Amino acid sequence: TCMLSYTGWHSWLKRVKKRLVLHVEALSIPCPNNNVQIVRKPRRAAGTENLRTADERPMVTTLPNDVFLPFAPDKPWLAPLAGWSDLPFRLLCRRFGAAVCCTEMISAKGLIYKSPGTAELFATCPEDGPVVVQLFGSEAPFMEAAAGQLRDKGFVWFDCNMGCSVPKVARTGSGAAMCKDIDNALAVAEALIRAAGRGRVGFKLRLGWDEPGRSPAAETWRVLAPALEALGAGWLTLHPRTAKQGFTGTARWEYLSELKALVSLPVIASGDLFTAEDGVRCLAETGVDTVMYARGALRDPAIFKAHLDLLAGREPEVADVATLLARIREHARLARELSTEKVALLKMRTIVPRYIRHIEGSKQLRADIIACRSWDDFEKALHTFEAGKSSSE
Repeated sequence: TCMLSYTGWHSWLKRVKKRLVLHVEALSIPCPNNNVQIVRKPRRAAGTENLRTADERPMVTTLPNDVFLPFAPDKPWLAPLAGWSDLPFRLLCRRFGAAVCCTEMISAKGLIYKSPGTAELFATCPEDGPVVVQLFGSEAPFMEAAAGQLRDKGFVWFDCNMGCSVPKVARTGSGAAMCKDIDNALAVAEALIRAAGRGRVGFKLRLGWDEPGRSPAAETWRVLAPALEALGAGWLTLHPRTAKQGFTGTARWEYLSELKALVSLPVIASGDLFTAEDGVRCLAETGVDTVMYARGALRDPAIFKAHLDLLAGREPEVADVATLLARIREHARLARELSTEKVALLKMRTIVPRYIRHIEGSKQLRADIIACRSWDDFEKALHTFEAGKSSSE
């Protein structure tokens, strides 16, 4: 047993008291809703002065004439893609015909508390429009405050993630887990719409948490969709899988037709749209207003041009090696221009293997790209592959 001297004991007691005071002061943090108290760690308390209420800004009911979102078969969207749909990738997709692009999903709390890296997620430029900012979170006060901050920065359109089934998101009650608590989901929706304005917020849904009989939160889309419309949602996006399915199995497009018949809002299709042919077929089979490409765009950003070609009755262009390498170099140029060198190189190391996976003899190039440690290595890998292809033709 360690015996403390009086001086040591007195010093230790003072430190304990100080910690207790700090802990008590940090337990109750004022939020936009005065009836809600959120327990946070003491180090978080300093960020709460950024919380604002929708009462501080007027309700927006009329959209500016020069700002609109297109919902039409020939206006395909780029989905919010965590880790992928950054500004360089959005600009690349726009050059191929993406009519609307969504940001990566952004944590409302991360925005309020200025978490490292959050600001980079909503980096934009004049050419990046219209852009939809996707927010996630399960607490209405934080979602409202986050939308308010983004409104102040000039953003107009928002999407609420109620469909992400990734465990680290769902276990916080956010994403697809919101279907387990319909009342809270609608409270979050109401707060977002109050902050952004009627018609300016979309909601991305799953069918439910699990199949009927396996979960009480089954087919919750049937309840959420009309309720969200009544609150003032601008559009709905449905990925017709359950949260438990993740990306396994097959997207059940028949539910898209049912959703379209259930609401008068624009409906966007998501799920199993790997090619432009998939997107056009989905439009024809379901009657949705437009489609949102996700994994299909990661495989080929030119999927948007192919989509438009098919609708116009043209045969989509099949990119040869030279065209594909030029596309990769353009993406790399945008990434280097709009990101740090380190982040840009890391992004290219991870996305280029997706671009070239279907090319015969690309296995070595994929390995070289993943292994590169500098932009010289990156260009050398592309040049070696290009030279090899030229000599074999």
